[in-house]
Amino acid sequence: MKLRFLPLAAVAMVLIACEGFKDAMTAHVDVAAKAGSQELSVQRLGSLLAQAKVPANHEIATTITNLWVDYELLADAAAHQDSLTDPKLVDQALWSVIAQERMSKWHEQHAKTYTGMDTTNLAQRYEQGEMLAASHILLTVPPGASQAVKDSVHKKAEALRRQVTDQNFADLARKNSQDPSSAARGGSLGLFPKGMMVKQFEDAVLALKPGEISPVVETQFGYHIIRRSTFPEVKDDFGRQINTDAMRHADSLWITNLESSGNVKLRDNALSVLRDASKDLDAHANDDVVLATSTAGPLTLGRLVKWVDAYPQKQQIEMGLKQAPDSQVTEFIKNVERNELVLHEADSANVQLDSTDLAQLHSRFSQAVTALWDRLGVTPKSLADSGKTAGERERIAATRADQYLDKLMSQQAQYVAVPPPIEELLRAKYSWKVNDAALQAATDQANKEKAKQDSVRAKSRPPSEVPLGPPPAPTKRDTGATKP
Repeated sequence: MKLRFLPLAAVAMVLIACEGFKDAMTAHVDVAAKAGSQELSVQRLGSLLAQAKVPANHEIATTITNLWVDYELLADAAAHQDSLTDPKLVDQALWSVIAQERMSKWHEQHAKTYTGMDTTNLAQRYEQGEMLAASHILLTVPPGASQAVKDSVHKKAEALRRQVTDQNFADLARKNSQDPSSAARGGSLGLFPKGMMVKQFEDAVLALKPGEISPVVETQFGYHIIRRSTFPEVKDDFGRQINTDAMRHADSLWITNLESSGNVKLRDNALSVLRDASKDLDAHANDDVVLATSTAGPLTLGRLVKWVDAYPQKQQIEMGLKQAPDSQVTEFIKNVERNELVLHEADSANVQLDSTDLAQLHSRFSQAVTALWDRLGVTPKSLADSGKTAGERERIAATRADQYLDKLMSQQAQYVAVPPPIEELLRAKYSWKVNDAALQAATDQANKEKAKQDSVRAKSRPPSEVPLGPPPAPTKRDTGATKP
């Protein structure tokens, strides 16, 4: 069982542009934002807001502007054939991911010191199926596929099965499995209780001895090649799962003692400072005002903003900091401080990620960048085929990013989210600026356009021949009532 720290997905290290750039943007109030060599005019932003199927307000204007910046910076990087793989910048962008991995790694080491764990006959209990663990290679079958299509996929699975060995299973899973989440882990599904998987899959796992590989197994998802994990491969996880309640109690005691010995103290003004900053957290990314202190050092407002930016549900947290009761906001500050204390312990124990772990993180980061370029239609190859000079590629890439945003606003394209680590690397490496003062002008323009559109629609609507009024009161028949 992994200790649940403040959930993280990525890190935010928003770096402001140079003073000259800032001054230039302030002077041009008709420019809402700038990304690289591209500008987002107030008129253009107003038109985007008017297209959106949501009310035009400052919050929506900020969201669309930031999305425009991210798309344009991605396009700019692609135009310059920048793979965004600088190890130093990637590590900075992945700060919170790396921190979370180090904290989890330290917890695993520390958990080995817990007493009161039941460690008797664990290997036998695993082999008997008290909990299951397996890896698989999945070849999917499209819903409603014809028998010919199913037969074709089945034939591929059988051919693949003939290649699979215990030694190459993980590598073949990474290359061939169509279950993305497990494929990235060499096909591993980890531990799972009985009843969690579909019956055909579970029956196949139970029919295997640890270390054995199944024949091709068909389920509603497609065709699987399954390998049941050996006990040594899952020993630590199995022991923790079997001792879930004991582990939970030991974890709780550890954190309580950590807070006590950590001498956590919140500043008297911490709540009011955070409430005020919640109006625009990003503006406080480098704020060194201290909210709390502990043996881990001072917890500054800027440091807390990093944790918030790393949280998957960042917008919900920002809203909660504005609206939640004081007690909940205070508890949130303490939760962040707990993360700091655990991370401090990991630092003291010199717990680091090894080169393989870091390489995997960097690889996933690179794959995510490539996927974004593909979705926006700005892959470096497509741009190189379209324009010979950097300037030509910049213009083509910017045009395609703009076109995608237009389609998104008119609901003709799917929303493409830029993960926080990629966003922060782009904003750290390339010049950008959002001119907050211009967003209100764009919002006002959008509301005028929406009002004009509503007026035109109202005039073109044919008058009703029957006066509209409230619906008649329901009768017993209407409500389904019956006599006793």
